[in-house]
Amino acid sequence: MNTGTSSPALLLLAIMILPYQATAAGAGGLHPLVLVPGAGGNQLEARLTAGYQPSSLICSFYPVLKQKGGWFRLWFDPTVLLSTFTRCFSERMMLHYDKESDDFRNTPGVETRVCNFGSTESLLCLDPSLNQVWKNRGITAYMAPLVNTLEEMGYVDGETLFGAPYDFRYGLAAEGHPCRVGSKYLSDLKALIEKASTDNDRKPVIILSHSLGGLFVLQLLTRSSPSWARQFVKHFIALSAPWAGAVDEMLTFASGNTLGVPLVDPLLVRGEQRSAESNLWLLPNPKLFGRRPLVVTPNANYSAFEIEEFLDGIGYPEGVYPYRTRIKPLVEEIDTVEPPPVPITCVIGTGVDTAEVLVFENGFGDDRRPDVVYGDGDGTVNLESLLALETLWSNQSVKVIRVSGISHTSVLTDETSIREIVGEISSVNSYALSEK
Repeated sequence: MNTGTSSPALLLLAIMILPYQATAAGAGGLHPLVLVPGAGGNQLEARLTAGYQPSSLICSFYPVLKQKGGWFRLWFDPTVLLSTFTRCFSERMMLHYDKESDDFRNTPGVETRVCNFGSTESLLCLDPSLNQVWKNRGITAYMAPLVNTLEEMGYVDGETLFGAPYDFRYGLAAEGHPCRVGSKYLSDLKALIEKASTDNDRKPVIILSHSLGGLFVLQLLTRSSPSWARQFVKHFIALSAPWAGAVDEMLTFASGNTLGVPLVDPLLVRGEQRSAESNLWLLPNPKLFGRRPLVVTPNANYSAFEIEEFLDGIGYPEGVYPYRTRIKPLVEEIDTVEPPPVPITCVIGTGVDTAEVLVFENGFGDDRRPDVVYGDGDGTVNLESLLALETLWSNQSVKVIRVSGISHTSVLTDETSIREIVGEISSVNSYALSEK
C-alpha cells in the first residue's frame, strides 16, 4: 500500500482539491472539522504513584527516562514488543470494575492522561520517534495521511481542524449507571464542537470518526437535544464504525489480540484487553447478530444472546455483571433510539475476510487459538455491523460509501478511501455554500 504524496493517485487527488480550495476560501472558508479516533488511535501517558504495586523489580524502574512530573508514554510504547515489558504495560493498562461504585477505574497507583485535546497532534501517529523513522508508515502511523490531505484542502489544525483524543479503554454505560471517564469525554467533545463552531462564524461542525469513535459520537448526538444537533453539527462521517460490535471482539476476549503489533504474545495482553470497558461495548449486539452461533465448542455454542455465558466459559466471570447491568441495556437500545437530525455518511471497507464464526475444537481450556470461519466485512468488523444504521434507519439520511478491499484501519491511509472521504467533506462544504 503506497501512501507517499508523490504517487499519481494522490497527485490526482490534489488536483481535484485545488478548485474547491479557491471556492471555499473566496466564500468565507470551510466548515470546521472535528476528528474522533478509534480505540488505540491516540497517545496515552501515565505516571506511577506510591500506590503502584509492580509485579516485578523491572516494572519498579521501567521506564528509566520520564518527562517532567514523572509522565511517560503508555500507548504506544515500542518496548511492549519485549515480553518482560509487555507484562509491565499490561498491568498499567488494566482497568478494574468496582461493584460498590458501579464504575471502572485504573490500576491503583497508575494515573493516566490524554494529551493535546483539541489538536490532531496525538492522532497523527502513536509514537513520534518511530514515525520519523518510518515516515507515516508501519504500526505507528494513524491519521497522518488523512490529516495531511485535509491540510492540503485548506484545513488548519487548531483553527478549522480539531482532534478529540480520549482514553479509549473506557466506554459508556446505560442510563442510570455512573461512567465518570466516558461521560466527561462526551462533555468535553460537546464543548469542543461548540467552540469550533463559535470560533468559525457559528458554522456547524463536520464530525469525522473512526471505529469506536463513531459509537461515542452517535451517543453524543442521541443524548443531546435535536435543537443542539441542528445548531452545531452539519454532518457526521463515520469510518469503519462497529455499530453492532464484532465477532473479532470475542476472539480478543478468548485468546487476546496483538492488533497487528509483531512479536507480542496475545496471552500477555489478554487480561488487560478483557478489562477494558470499551471492549465489552464492542461485543456482538444480539439485536443485529441474532441467535446464530458465533463461537462453537465441543460442549456449547454461543450466540450474541449468550455473551454472559461466553464470558464465564472463557474464564472471565468478572465481566459478566458489568456486561449484564451496564453494557447489554446500552447496546440493546440500538433499534429503539431515535435517529439524530443530522445527515450521516458511513465509509466502510468490504470484501475483506472477517471473523464470522470461531471454532474451539478443544474448548477454551488449552488457550489454543480457534479455527476461524470468515465472512464479509473490513477484516475486523462484520458487514452487518458496518451496515447497521442503514438497516435500522432506512427512513433517515444515512449514506453508505463502500470501498472494496479496504481494511478497518487502511481506510485512513489508502488513497482510494481518502479520495472518498475528502470528496464527501468537499461535497458537504460545497452544498453549504450553495445554500447561502
